[in-house]
Amino acid sequence: MRNIAIVEDEDPAAEWLRGYICRFAESDGREFHVDRFRNAVEFLNGYKSVYSVVFMDIQMPGKDGMSAAIELRKIDKTVSVVFITNLIQYAQKGYEVDAVAYLLKPVNYYDFALKFRKALDVYAMNERRDITINVSSGICRVSTDKLMYVEIVRHKLVYHLVDEVLEVTGVLQKAEEELKSYGFLRCNQCYLVNPRFIRSVNGLTVRVGDDELAISRPRKNAFMSELAKWYAGGGA
Repeated sequence: MRNIAIVEDEDPAAEWLRGYICRFAESDGREFHVDRFRNAVEFLNGYKSVYSVVFMDIQMPGKDGMSAAIELRKIDKTVSVVFITNLIQYAQKGYEVDAVAYLLKPVNYYDFALKFRKALDVYAMNERRDITINVSSGICRVSTDKLMYVEIVRHKLVYHLVDEVLEVTGVLQKAEEELKSYGFLRCNQCYLVNPRFIRSVNGLTVRVGDDELAISRPRKNAFMSELAKWYAGGGA
């Protein structure tokens, strides 16, 4: 069963969304649990990363849906966000928060079903490649496809993502065990790197994204061998 959130201040709009979800469930043979929130503050307060898809109205009193989505992405990078809006120009900003799609009011069922299915598929794809990190505010799900490298600094693990940096208490060896199945490689005692983001290797330096990281001499041969195997395997 998938959990779905509806963040919508207008009762009629929330009800037709719920009705569409039920119709989709019946026709597709799926089960969904639906929670409805009347505003963004209510939705974000004590948020838990349990939802597969969030239908987010953009125009709401108080905190608007776009601002709410920006906050949501700080704690849940996997959930699929589908914006609901009256005005198409608002929907076009969705790329800023990795929105899967938008629905323009009034929504017809065909458009809803098409984009709901896409949102579920995107979530399922991300779910297979995400990890859970314990942060000060709770837990945060992170897609390994957006994680460039991890470093250890004074007993703190620093996760360098493409769009932000997360710092938590942890041990690099434990992170290595968790990330090994995703292809991450250790280049020295301080770094685990995602080969997807390696731009070049020059001597004892590996360029990951825009950062240059050191490769230790004892690890150089093993690192290059592991990297070659990763490329030979198609970079999966």
